[in-house]
Amino acid sequence: MNWQPFWLSLQVTGTATIGILAIGLALALLLARTVFPGKLILETLIYLPLVLPPTVVGYYLLFVLGRGSFIFEVLHVDLLFTWQAAAFASMVVGLPLMVQTARAAFEEIEPEIEDAARVDGAGEWRIWWSITLPLARRGILAGLILSTARALGEFGATVMVAGSIPGRTQTLPLAIYDAVQARRYDDAHFMVLVMTLLAFSGLWLVHRLGEASQRRERRRASTRERISF
Repeated sequence: MNWQPFWLSLQVTGTATIGILAIGLALALLLARTVFPGKLILETLIYLPLVLPPTVVGYYLLFVLGRGSFIFEVLHVDLLFTWQAAAFASMVVGLPLMVQTARAAFEEIEPEIEDAARVDGAGEWRIWWSITLPLARRGILAGLILSTARALGEFGATVMVAGSIPGRTQTLPLAIYDAVQARRYDDAHFMVLVMTLLAFSGLWLVHRLGEASQRRERRRASTRERISF
């Protein structure tokens, strides 16, 4: 098997994950803590890639990255048919999972905990690093794992904006498709197995995090019951 698509997939997914983490946390916190005009429209736009066919998402990305776009005309950056375009597409399709899961984690934090820290004189950044992030860490990590797995398996949007150029933009899902088309079934079997193991590992970690969160909630509820008595 040619390992180039595997290493390229890691490069693309790693880059996408950085964007997913930074943008996803900001959007999740914004949606969880603020009310503003157009919030429902923003939520809908963020979650739209979850229900749109990946090729439709890729078609929209052609206008975002292609000639005539802000990125091309103003920044003078041509990303189409590069691995960076594949990373951008992977980030877009993985981002909704991060936002959805991290938002739920932020909303579960009791406001009284953060308010108590403010009363004690803690600044907002200290509250963010010392209270908000630690309390939401399991939800954030679960969202990051799910979105990373989604980014790793992206196919439709990627092929629209990056193509399937061996050694340049051909990620593992694209290589699997090409191997099947060329009847190289041994290569396809091995690559499918690698993708399945990676996906299984990600889902297993998410379930483990969920179980740990449930145990924590049960202990917290038990503590509250003892205190009430």
